Amino acid sequence: MTTPAIVMAGSRPGPDPLLSGTGVSTKALLPVAGQPMLVHVVRALRASPLVGPITVLAQNSTELAAEPMLTGIADLHFAESGRGISSSLAAALPESDAPVLVTTADNVLLTPSMIAEFLASAEQSDVAVAMVERDVLLARYPESKRTWLKFRGGWWSGANMFRLRGRRVLPLLDFWGRIERDRKKGLKIIAAFGPWLLLGALLRLFTIQQGVARAGLRFGLKAKVVPMSEGEACIDADKPVDIVLIEKIMAARS
Repeated sequence: MTTPAIVMAGSRPGPDPLLSGTGVSTKALLPVAGQPMLVHVVRALRASPLVGPITVLAQNSTELAAEPMLTGIADLHFAESGRGISSSLAAALPESDAPVLVTTADNVLLTPSMIAEFLASAEQSDVAVAMVERDVLLARYPESKRTWLKFRGGWWSGANMFRLRGRRVLPLLDFWGRIERDRKKGLKIIAAFGPWLLLGALLRLFTIQQGVARAGLRFGLKAKVVPMSEGEACIDADKPVDIVLIEKIMAARS
């Protein structure tokens, strides 16, 4: 059985420094190694035998759908999103508890092998989050700068892949909608789940797996972290220096 996928390809409020002087209207269409970011992600998803229908969510979905490099890709759909990530995602979830794979348009190093590793480990969870431990990334790419969450047993960075059990996760998405503006501030995110989780993180009393599991219990959900074996999984295209590294990695893959 395949898992449907949602690609978050919307624009955040305010100017994006990546687009300055490029003439490109939205980050999802910014070329990386000769192809728009979104094209890399959609082709990786479509190349995976584990992925079913793909829905691209964006405020400018008509413009994205007109991208010539996406023409002819099977079972690819486009839908309008709102201003917030969580509310847009909630509206796009299936009308059941069926799982859905979520990723982002700037996750341009995504591969079918990453998808397979993540989905295999995400089974039996309501919410699964792909993450990379710092030593895994820096062993190959010491120049990469990420935002790290520090827990007992390691420092972790998000890998822009999530598996959600359909509408079962709506309470979590509603909560996320109230804190997503702080998504890059690790301690603020942890603190939002309660003082005991924050204290445990500060004192390194538990691992990130234990912390995420405890956070999920607040919403009656079985939540887990999926450690990714490939450091590239957490290198997304946020800054010009990221794109330089991504294009170097893509050239090596070729």
